[in-house]
Amino acid sequence: MDLHLNGKTAMVCGARTGLGHACAAALAAEGVALTLLSRDAAGLAAAAAGLADAHGVPVHPVAGDLADPAARAALIAACPAPDILILNAGGPPPGDATRFAEADWTAALAAGVAAQISLVNAVLPGMRARRFGRIVVISSGALKAPLPFLALSNAARAGLWSALKGLSRQVAADGVTINALLPHAFEPDRLASNFANRARQSDADAGQLRAASLAAIPAGRFGQPEEFAIMCATLCHARLGYLTGQAILLDGGHFTGVL
Repeated sequence: MDLHLNGKTAMVCGARTGLGHACAAALAAEGVALTLLSRDAAGLAAAAAGLADAHGVPVHPVAGDLADPAARAALIAACPAPDILILNAGGPPPGDATRFAEADWTAALAAGVAAQISLVNAVLPGMRARRFGRIVVISSGALKAPLPFLALSNAARAGLWSALKGLSRQVAADGVTINALLPHAFEPDRLASNFANRARQSDADAGQLRAASLAAIPAGRFGQPEEFAIMCATLCHARLGYLTGQAILLDGGHFTGVL
């Protein structure tokens, strides 16, 4: 399907591997020029070269941490007028709410909320002036059903989406949409490390935790990055301006609630 994005430009954060990289590839396949951010300079350079070779679009890597103001400034300098912004950042350390000091909460909210809002604020005026923009937040299924062992992440992701949900109402009339994607258990994105961390904290077996997680998914499998990327690219469709302010689960039917 033609998403009418050929010639557009996109910033994609956390784009070296996993869901971020898959989303970048899906946009590149639509003819979108990319500026990619990741902390791993060498890995990002290789990923960028691979995307450019595969899809024939300009791909510019920017090495840095989204939480670092200097990295955000370099990203904006490399792509001062993006049509699309894919917000994607690794979560803070796992653990329940009793495990963390005040400084841990401050750091999680600074990286997970303030830094990402700062990037949105930097690119949003241009999107509004051009009467087109697509912002997609890669969040977590825990936004719908918070998990006890992801306390810092629960707080940061809920805070970020609450702010952006409100903002989506302010910018909709300017042709800018803001939506969130909520993945649950996608392979290989952080699955192994999450099970390993949970096993260490609970004296459980990582393999058994993985099996139990899989058994709770009606689809009978974990998600694949490519199918996540299809939804991400679709939300960026140039003619899909009426879908905004939505947090969309991709979880194989795992969530049991109605809303």
